[in-house]
Amino acid sequence: MPEVAVFAKAPIPGYAKTRLIPLLGPEGAAQVQARLVARAIATAQAADIGPVSLWCAPDCSHPFFAGLELTLGPQPDGDLRAHMLAAFEAAGGPLVLIGSDCPALGPEDLHAAAAALACADVVIAPAEDGGYGLIAARRPQAQLFVDMPWSTAAVADRTRARAAAAGLVLHELRTIWDVDTAADYERAVRAGLL
Repeated sequence: MPEVAVFAKAPIPGYAKTRLIPLLGPEGAAQVQARLVARAIATAQAADIGPVSLWCAPDCSHPFFAGLELTLGPQPDGDLRAHMLAAFEAAGGPLVLIGSDCPALGPEDLHAAAAALACADVVIAPAEDGGYGLIAARRPQAQLFVDMPWSTAAVADRTRARAAAAGLVLHELRTIWDVDTAADYERAVRAGLL
Protein backbone atom coordinates (compact mmCIF):
# COMPACT_ATOMS: atom_id res chain seq x y z
CA MET A 1 0.00 0.00 0.00
CA PRO A 2 1.24 3.51 -0.70
CA GLU A 3 2.20 6.08 1.87
CA VAL A 4 0.24 9.33 1.94
CA ALA A 5 1.92 12.73 2.18
CA VAL A 6 0.00 15.93 2.91
CA PHE A 7 1.62 19.29 2.15
CA ALA A 8 0.50 22.12 4.41
CA LYS A 9 1.43 25.68 5.17
CA ALA A 10 1.14 26.73 8.80
CA PRO A 11 -1.97 28.85 9.42
CA ILE A 12 0.03 32.05 9.94
CA PRO A 13 -1.82 35.33 9.26
CA GLY A 14 -0.34 36.96 6.18
CA TYR A 15 1.45 33.74 5.13
CA ALA A 16 -1.32 31.29 4.30
CA LYS A 17 -4.19 31.76 1.86
CA THR A 18 -3.07 35.28 0.99
CA ARG A 19 -5.53 35.59 -1.89
CA LEU A 20 -8.36 35.29 0.65
CA ILE A 21 -7.08 38.20 2.75
CA PRO A 22 -9.11 40.86 0.85
CA LEU A 23 -12.28 38.91 1.72
CA LEU A 24 -11.48 37.55 5.18
CA GLY A 25 -8.51 39.52 6.50
CA PRO A 26 -5.21 37.90 7.53
CA GLU A 27 -6.67 36.18 10.62
CA GLY A 28 -9.70 34.88 8.74
CA ALA A 29 -7.56 33.54 5.90
CA ALA A 30 -5.32 31.78 8.44
CA GLN A 31 -8.39 30.22 10.07
CA VAL A 32 -9.50 28.91 6.68
CA GLN A 33 -6.03 27.43 6.21
CA ALA A 34 -6.28 25.66 9.57
CA ARG A 35 -9.65 24.16 8.57
CA LEU A 36 -8.31 23.09 5.17
CA VAL A 37 -5.27 21.39 6.73
CA ALA A 38 -7.44 19.61 9.30
CA ARG A 39 -9.76 18.41 6.53
CA ALA A 40 -6.86 17.16 4.36
CA ILE A 41 -5.39 15.24 7.29
CA ALA A 42 -8.78 13.74 8.14
CA THR A 43 -9.25 12.71 4.50
CA ALA A 44 -5.82 11.07 4.38
CA GLN A 45 -6.41 9.22 7.63
CA ALA A 46 -9.94 8.16 6.70
CA ALA A 47 -8.66 6.69 3.43
CA ASP A 48 -6.55 4.30 5.53
CA ILE A 49 -4.40 3.25 2.58
CA GLY A 50 -1.05 3.61 4.33
CA PRO A 51 0.96 5.72 6.78
CA VAL A 52 0.28 9.45 6.65
CA SER A 53 2.93 12.15 6.95
CA LEU A 54 2.52 15.92 7.07
CA TRP A 55 5.10 18.05 5.27
CA CYS A 56 5.00 21.45 6.96
CA ALA A 57 5.94 24.92 5.75
CA PRO A 58 7.74 27.00 6.72
CA ASP A 59 8.70 24.37 9.33
CA CYS A 60 7.08 22.16 11.97
CA SER A 61 7.37 24.58 14.89
CA HIS A 62 3.96 26.26 14.61
CA PRO A 63 1.69 25.35 17.56
CA PHE A 64 -1.00 24.16 15.13
CA PHE A 65 1.25 21.26 14.13
CA ALA A 66 2.31 20.39 17.68
CA GLY A 67 -0.89 18.58 18.64
CA LEU A 68 -1.06 16.40 15.56
CA GLU A 69 -0.45 12.70 15.99
CA LEU A 70 1.31 11.95 12.73
CA THR A 71 4.77 12.02 11.29
CA LEU A 72 5.81 15.62 10.70
CA GLY A 73 8.58 16.87 8.48
CA PRO A 74 9.55 20.27 7.12
CA GLN A 75 9.23 20.95 3.43
CA PRO A 76 12.80 21.37 2.15
CA ASP A 77 14.23 24.60 0.80
CA GLY A 78 13.48 25.31 -2.81
CA ASP A 79 10.41 25.42 -4.99
CA LEU A 80 7.47 23.06 -5.21
CA ARG A 81 9.54 20.75 -7.43
CA ALA A 82 12.05 20.26 -4.61
CA HIS A 83 9.28 19.72 -2.05
CA MET A 84 7.45 17.13 -4.12
CA LEU A 85 10.53 15.24 -5.20
CA ALA A 86 11.72 15.08 -1.57
CA ALA A 87 8.42 13.52 -0.49
CA PHE A 88 8.56 10.88 -3.22
CA GLU A 89 12.21 10.11 -2.48
CA ALA A 90 11.50 9.84 1.26
CA ALA A 91 8.72 7.34 0.60
CA GLY A 92 10.99 5.25 -1.57
CA GLY A 93 7.99 3.41 -2.98
CA PRO A 94 4.39 4.20 -3.85
CA LEU A 95 3.17 7.57 -2.58
CA VAL A 96 -0.08 9.50 -2.83
CA LEU A 97 0.58 13.23 -2.39
CA ILE A 98 -2.08 15.83 -1.70
CA GLY A 99 -2.07 19.46 -0.70
CA SER A 100 -4.32 21.07 1.83
CA ASP A 101 -6.27 23.31 -0.53
CA CYS A 102 -8.55 20.74 -2.22
CA PRO A 103 -11.40 20.06 0.21
CA ALA A 104 -13.33 18.37 -2.61
CA LEU A 105 -10.90 15.43 -2.36
CA GLY A 106 -12.37 12.59 -0.35
CA PRO A 107 -11.06 9.28 0.98
CA GLU A 108 -12.52 7.61 -2.10
CA ASP A 109 -10.17 9.66 -4.31
CA LEU A 110 -7.14 8.44 -2.37
CA HIS A 111 -8.46 4.86 -2.61
CA ALA A 112 -8.87 5.29 -6.36
CA ALA A 113 -5.30 6.62 -6.68
CA ALA A 114 -3.88 3.72 -4.68
CA ALA A 115 -5.84 1.20 -6.75
CA ALA A 116 -4.75 2.80 -10.02
CA LEU A 117 -1.08 2.43 -9.06
CA ALA A 118 -1.52 -1.32 -9.58
CA CYS A 119 -1.49 -0.63 -13.34
CA ALA A 120 -0.30 2.96 -13.72
CA ASP A 121 3.07 4.55 -13.03
CA VAL A 122 1.56 7.94 -12.21
CA VAL A 123 -1.91 9.10 -11.16
CA ILE A 124 -3.25 12.65 -11.07
CA ALA A 125 -6.52 14.25 -10.07
CA PRO A 126 -6.59 17.20 -12.47
CA ALA A 127 -7.91 20.48 -11.14
CA GLU A 128 -10.31 22.83 -12.87
CA ASP A 129 -7.62 25.55 -12.89
CA GLY A 130 -5.24 23.43 -14.98
CA GLY A 131 -3.14 22.06 -12.14
CA TYR A 132 -3.75 18.95 -10.11
CA GLY A 133 -4.83 18.36 -6.52
CA LEU A 134 -3.38 14.87 -6.14
CA ILE A 135 -0.42 13.11 -7.66
CA ALA A 136 0.61 9.55 -6.97
CA ALA A 137 3.45 7.47 -8.32
CA ARG A 138 4.98 4.06 -7.77
CA ARG A 139 8.42 5.66 -7.43
CA PRO A 140 10.00 9.13 -7.75
CA GLN A 141 9.61 10.63 -11.22
CA ALA A 142 11.81 13.74 -11.19
CA GLN A 143 11.10 14.51 -14.86
CA LEU A 144 7.51 15.35 -13.95
CA PHE A 145 8.56 18.22 -11.69
CA VAL A 146 11.64 19.88 -13.24
CA ASP A 147 11.07 23.35 -14.75
CA MET A 148 7.32 23.10 -14.25
CA PRO A 149 5.44 26.42 -14.48
CA TRP A 150 3.79 25.92 -11.08
CA SER A 151 0.55 27.76 -10.29
CA THR A 152 -0.37 28.06 -13.96
CA ALA A 153 -3.02 26.43 -16.12
CA ALA A 154 -0.29 24.44 -17.91
CA VAL A 155 0.69 22.09 -15.06
CA ALA A 156 -1.63 19.15 -15.76
CA ASP A 157 -1.08 19.30 -19.52
CA ARG A 158 2.69 19.42 -19.13
CA THR A 159 2.52 16.53 -16.67
CA ARG A 160 0.57 14.50 -19.22
CA ALA A 161 3.08 15.31 -21.97
CA ARG A 162 6.09 14.52 -19.79
CA ALA A 163 4.61 11.22 -18.65
CA ALA A 164 3.96 10.25 -22.26
CA ALA A 165 7.48 11.28 -23.33
CA ALA A 166 8.97 9.17 -20.53
CA GLY A 167 6.85 6.15 -21.48
CA LEU A 168 4.96 6.26 -18.19
CA VAL A 169 1.41 5.00 -17.88
CA LEU A 170 -0.66 7.92 -16.54
CA HIS A 171 -4.11 7.43 -15.02
CA GLU A 172 -6.43 10.36 -14.36
CA LEU A 173 -9.01 10.55 -11.61
CA ARG A 174 -12.01 12.85 -11.61
CA THR A 175 -11.43 16.58 -12.02
CA ILE A 176 -11.47 18.47 -8.73
CA TRP A 177 -11.16 22.08 -7.63
CA ASP A 178 -9.15 23.89 -4.99
CA VAL A 179 -9.62 26.88 -2.73
CA ASP A 180 -7.49 29.82 -3.81
CA THR A 181 -9.84 32.73 -4.50
CA ALA A 182 -12.85 34.32 -2.81
CA ALA A 183 -15.12 32.53 -5.30
CA ASP A 184 -13.48 29.20 -4.44
CA TYR A 185 -13.95 29.90 -0.74
CA GLU A 186 -17.64 30.71 -1.23
CA ARG A 187 -18.06 27.54 -3.31
CA ALA A 188 -16.49 25.45 -0.53
CA VAL A 189 -18.77 27.04 2.07
CA ARG A 190 -21.86 26.40 -0.09
CA ALA A 191 -20.75 22.78 -0.54
CA GLY A 192 -20.34 22.33 3.22
CA LEU A 193 -16.60 21.68 2.89
CA LEU A 194 -15.55 24.55 5.16
